[in-house]
Amino acid sequence: MKIGIVCYPTYGGSGVVATELGLGLASRGHEIHFITYRRPVRLAHFHANIYYHEVDSDEYPLFEYPPYDTALASKIVDVVKYQNLDILHVHYAIPHATVAYMAKKILLTEGRYLPVVTTLHGTDITLVGSNEAFAPVVQFSINKSDGVTAVSESLKADTLKLFDIQRDIKVIYNFIDFDRFRKVNKEHFKKIIAPNGERIIVHTSNFRKVKRVEDVVLIFKEVAQKVPSKLLMIGDGPERHHAERLCREICLGEEVRFLGKQDAIEELLSIADLFIMPSESESFGLAALEAMACEVPVVSSNGGGLPEVNIHGVTGYLSDPGNVQEMAANAIHLLSDDALLQEFRANALQQAKRFDIHNVLPVYEAYYQEVLEKSVVKVE
Repeated sequence: MKIGIVCYPTYGGSGVVATELGLGLASRGHEIHFITYRRPVRLAHFHANIYYHEVDSDEYPLFEYPPYDTALASKIVDVVKYQNLDILHVHYAIPHATVAYMAKKILLTEGRYLPVVTTLHGTDITLVGSNEAFAPVVQFSINKSDGVTAVSESLKADTLKLFDIQRDIKVIYNFIDFDRFRKVNKEHFKKIIAPNGERIIVHTSNFRKVKRVEDVVLIFKEVAQKVPSKLLMIGDGPERHHAERLCREICLGEEVRFLGKQDAIEELLSIADLFIMPSESESFGLAALEAMACEVPVVSSNGGGLPEVNIHGVTGYLSDPGNVQEMAANAIHLLSDDALLQEFRANALQQAKRFDIHNVLPVYEAYYQEVLEKSVVKVE
């Protein structure tokens, strides 16, 4: 198949999933065309069967903001026509599902039907999409898609609760590439971070309010009082400076390192003993899954799709968002018992294997084929 993929090219979960999906499909012989305003962050090298089409939205004095939606729609039409795409897969509803509908209508005037699959990732539904300024357009765009997927049962339920959806939503979970995310020997690196054998705790996110990054610091404060530990804060975003200030206020400067955005996250996860994710809500919890693939247990909230990934009492522990004391107690319990920690490490890896990309790619291929077959009926 010739598949177009539209996504945000940033470090966010939807862009990462879209890029990894494209890479995986390309490895299975499909021709993948990424259409976005910048090369996706995980598309750093040349790959066979991968093409990148940059959307250029020129500034013009009349426009206060560059008309990216219009430029994207035009680029989609151009790529579909001249690369002869079979199907378009858009990630994150806003504005991609809407733009895809516009492109579909333009192509129809030329006798071409473009099947569109929309994948819902989380905040495009629960935060941005539910905003009354966007909600009618989001609902319309979802209903006009030829296929709709969600990354968890929780997100599917939220979508059906927030919008009047007239078509089926298929849950296809996010996935992990074990060629990249696996535990490797980085003992020399671990000794630099924890020279006296301290436990290493990791948090990674985009440091937005929903991630509750200050809770990470407060949890670590309780843990460090009982178990000698180091905390690695990976990522960047608007709440980072609040977390850094809190570390200084409670005198954790020597035990906490803010590492910013990192490309080789798997190397940092390989030296971790515990991953903390106290988010208010997560549509899936991809960062937690990446940790589990590297044999790292997870202490997390029970918000959104996290219980579908992190199994309480098996791969880690779940608590209500904001329950810092319980999360800290669970972390201390796990880090204080070597045998239990090893058991949870093994369990985390086994659970992560359920989401192996090689299990998920055939599900997407079958879904694309289903959508294409229905689209042939529509054209006829």
